[in-house]
Amino acid sequence: MDSKTLRTVRELAAAGLVARDRLPALERVAAQYAVAITPGLAELIDTVDPADPIARQFVPTEAELDILPEESGDPIGDFAHSPVEGIVHRYPDRCLLKLNHACAVYCRFCFRREMVGPDGLRPLNAAQLDAAMAYVAARPDIWEVIVTGGDPFILSPRRVADAMDRLAAIPHVKIVRFHTRVPAVAPEMVTEQLVAALKAPGKTTYVALHANHARELTPAARDACAKIVDAGIPMLGQTVLLRGVNDDPETLTALMRAMVETRIKPYYLHHADLAPGTAHLRTSIEDGQAILKAMRGAVSGLCQPTYILDIPGGAGKVPVGPGYLTDGTVEDPAGRRHAYPPKVE
Repeated sequence: MDSKTLRTVRELAAAGLVARDRLPALERVAAQYAVAITPGLAELIDTVDPADPIARQFVPTEAELDILPEESGDPIGDFAHSPVEGIVHRYPDRCLLKLNHACAVYCRFCFRREMVGPDGLRPLNAAQLDAAMAYVAARPDIWEVIVTGGDPFILSPRRVADAMDRLAAIPHVKIVRFHTRVPAVAPEMVTEQLVAALKAPGKTTYVALHANHARELTPAARDACAKIVDAGIPMLGQTVLLRGVNDDPETLTALMRAMVETRIKPYYLHHADLAPGTAHLRTSIEDGQAILKAMRGAVSGLCQPTYILDIPGGAGKVPVGPGYLTDGTVEDPAGRRHAYPPKVE
């Protein structure tokens, strides 16, 4: 396999990841949505399996050209809640800080797929970064800043440290959370310098890792995560429920257990957003609820994420997991119903 990141469909064909007769259609996909597959990720793909769950996440497909009426280029309302460039402020006590709009890899289901990549939004320049930090500093209700993008872990340690130094100077910001795929898809980028840059006096840092299949947590990925956790930085896990990738109890359980073994606490299981050309990867909410219901009671509580729907248009995230309490009865993990409160004779 090639030793560099694959960025064109012709490079994917040369690496044996797509058939050459598909190139014309896939060129149209790549012209619209960025492509990037790191060497380590390419090695994980089983080229013999046409339904390989790693390939489904990262290798472009002609189905991405089929756009449904309900799909949107900004499915969760980032632009509607962006008061200044680089800031998304949807909730009172926290905001997103999007320093850049590039990633180490490009997921085929990304809800920001029309904003990220070489032809997407530009990274913040000096003046825009000043304005973004000034916005945070002027709002004492902002307790947490979530650094995302794009993937902030592709930035140099110097740029990450600069952002942390600026946030350290804002007294009311107590929590800084980084969202990334890098430890799983390019673990060699998690250096001691990067880990050191994530910390700042007076701030508590969290790192949220996005991973969707247990195979992504390779020994190298687990070592990269260990560098972060051993430095005193807690890690959370974020996963998107995807058809043909993790949409059954056994596969999702294996991923959640792999996270917990890596000292990552599963946090959110996202219902896939209505991003353009992603219908082939979306499940139904009912399917997601059934999967989590099958896991409840059978799998450690440490492995139970919250199933979340990000309401289209920017209204916010809400839990949509299975319900157990109905009409004065509660259902146990075995499916039996019990009166609650218990009836007293």
